[in-house]
Amino acid sequence: MKDFPEDSVGLVTPQSIHFDQPLTLASGRVIKEYDLVIETYGELNANASNAILICHALSGHHHAAGFHEGDHKPGWWDSAIGPGKAIDTRRFFVVSLNNLGGCHGTTGPNSLNPETGQPYGPDFPIVTVADWVQSQARLADHLGINKWAAVVGGSLGGMQALQWSIDFPDRLHHCVIIAAAPKLSTQNIAFNEVARQAITKDPQFHDGRYYDKEVVPKTGLMLARMVGHITYLSEDGMREKFGRELRSGKLSFDFNPQFEIETYLQYQGERFSTAFDANTYLLMTKALDYFDPAAEFDNNLAEALKQVQCEYFVASFTTDWRFSPERSREIVDALIEAGKKVTYTEIQAAHGHDAFLIPIPRYMEVFGAYMNRIANSLEKNHAR
Repeated sequence: MKDFPEDSVGLVTPQSIHFDQPLTLASGRVIKEYDLVIETYGELNANASNAILICHALSGHHHAAGFHEGDHKPGWWDSAIGPGKAIDTRRFFVVSLNNLGGCHGTTGPNSLNPETGQPYGPDFPIVTVADWVQSQARLADHLGINKWAAVVGGSLGGMQALQWSIDFPDRLHHCVIIAAAPKLSTQNIAFNEVARQAITKDPQFHDGRYYDKEVVPKTGLMLARMVGHITYLSEDGMREKFGRELRSGKLSFDFNPQFEIETYLQYQGERFSTAFDANTYLLMTKALDYFDPAAEFDNNLAEALKQVQCEYFVASFTTDWRFSPERSREIVDALIEAGKKVTYTEIQAAHGHDAFLIPIPRYMEVFGAYMNRIANSLEKNHAR
């Protein structure tokens, strides 16, 4: 692909960064060495003050914007990152990474364990959001970034942004939390457990050592993705997009897919089952389940936020029932109680949880306005 849209960052190449310093995890286990795969867009300014960190959601990765050689599909958040977009790469230096435990080049279950020469598989330790933030802080050190202009994320990425503001209050100016929650609801934990059971009960799972058998628990991954995908959509959105349309126009009176929604879910599951690692999926859902920064503060989120120094932008979507607006308002209320600066927007959208990935005009307008304010502040300070 040679011709890119004017508002695209164009052709991008991932980088792999090796870290030799051992990382002690919340579980007490230690990762002695690891690689983080990242992509960057835009240019870092002279005083390294214009850097933005992008934190990905459950099945995300480092490829957030632009295009890879030979691939016509843009990054997962290309709608928001690029010249003139909400996160304007003419003004910001944007860093996007694949988290520890991932399956897109960063050290994870499908990586070789240097001690055994075999894939880690189920021996890879469970990681938490706080562990990811620690590794991201080391990444910032490596890149020469002492303080992020903003840490930005949607869904599980928004949880990482919130954790950043608590764990490293002096290392970010702004925290952008989109379609997230201060902790998972019981219902959300239940959905994650159904997904994990689908994977681990697949005959091809082999207790997580399916690499040795040269197979993948494809059926389990498909089911996990199908269940997850249902929770990412809204009822209105599903009705509008699929209704009760029949593939052939009439009932076939058998158990093959007949409704358009059935075909869509099977397609999404099939595609995911060949592109994502099952052990990584298990790890990511556990990181979601364990996230609860208020737990160390007697379950008082306002107390957990007492020492934060940054400003916040929090956004939610009206039909998102997985991370509903009520959950975002819990974060906002705690910030207000703690006396912190916060901007909150609730966007009308029919897309459910997936709305945070979609360039809904009002969403991009408000998000872009906040990011523009950050850029203006940086440039004003630079001019002094």
